Amino acid sequence: MNMKAIILSGGKGTRLRPLTYSGAKQLVPVANKPILFYCIDNIVHAGIRDVGIIISPETGREIQTAVGDGSRWGITIHYIVQDVPGGLAHAIKTARPFLGDSSFVMYLGDNLIGTGIDRFVQEFNDTSPEALILLKEVENPKQFGVAEVTPEGKVIRLVEKPEVPPSNLALVGIYLFSPKIHEAIGKISPSLRGELEITDAIQELITMGCSVKSFILEMWWLDTGKKDDMLTANVIVLDEWLRESIEGDVDNSSILGRVSIGKGSLVRESKIRGPVVIGENALIENAFIGPYTSIGNNTKVVKSSVEHSVIMDGSELRDIERLEESLIGRGVRIFRNNKTHKALRVMIGDDSVVEV
Repeated sequence: MNMKAIILSGGKGTRLRPLTYSGAKQLVPVANKPILFYCIDNIVHAGIRDVGIIISPETGREIQTAVGDGSRWGITIHYIVQDVPGGLAHAIKTARPFLGDSSFVMYLGDNLIGTGIDRFVQEFNDTSPEALILLKEVENPKQFGVAEVTPEGKVIRLVEKPEVPPSNLALVGIYLFSPKIHEAIGKISPSLRGELEITDAIQELITMGCSVKSFILEMWWLDTGKKDDMLTANVIVLDEWLRESIEGDVDNSSILGRVSIGKGSLVRESKIRGPVVIGENALIENAFIGPYTSIGNNTKVVKSSVEHSVIMDGSELRDIERLEESLIGRGVRIFRNNKTHKALRVMIGDDSVVEV
């Protein structure tokens, strides 16, 4: 039976507010591509063609509109509504009709890793454990689910956000399971926070005497839940994966390093120092765009300097002397008031951060 995949794309994105008040955190772009699309790419590259996306009632429609039916990847996508945020194991329970008796990959839709999952899928198929979990050494294991493993990689126990971590090996948000996981989920109870925890379900597999293996990730892993994580992800992806491509028009401007400029965009009287990605139908005029910057579609950057930043679709910067390490949402306008009055004038939503 062919392996399936489920991508968890619900959640409220509280750590990325205010960007996620009006949109799903999994659609926030890294190097002008939604995080969720990197997850789908990784699954497709591993040869999996039957994919379920777990969505919430709040942001599900937006994700369906962005992703579509899967035809752009040559796969079939099924949408599965998780009515309440009941935990990762609850998400698997909700997806049971789709999963049937297939083995499957579970992928958290806001995770980015610096490698494909092909070899993990291959190892799972070759060795047939009931679960294979990806782990990564971290400096702050108290903030994660943590695994204790033998030197051979066999998982002995899992603890969710422990006060005294048994190791520094955090669970990356990618798991491979046999259908046995459904039996384990049926035996666990909600945690103190009222959720069916995946750590409890995997621990139940261990208690049942099942084989649970681990794979320690050597490459980078980013949980893109916060602004600084997003900017770090943007830097790494631009550094490692950006391909040079100039499809827009460049007029009397200097382009240095790897730069991608989308169709319909105009760069005029400006200096671009890569790695930089500029989307479609953007206007860059009398501006400096510094390294590690992503500028979305239909944006305008005029008489401004921007570095190490992400500017999302439809936003405008005008007469801004220097903007750096910033994450700007969709449809935002930032401009200098040229009157002699020197006061700042701002309109800012909930949970915003402004440094001046």
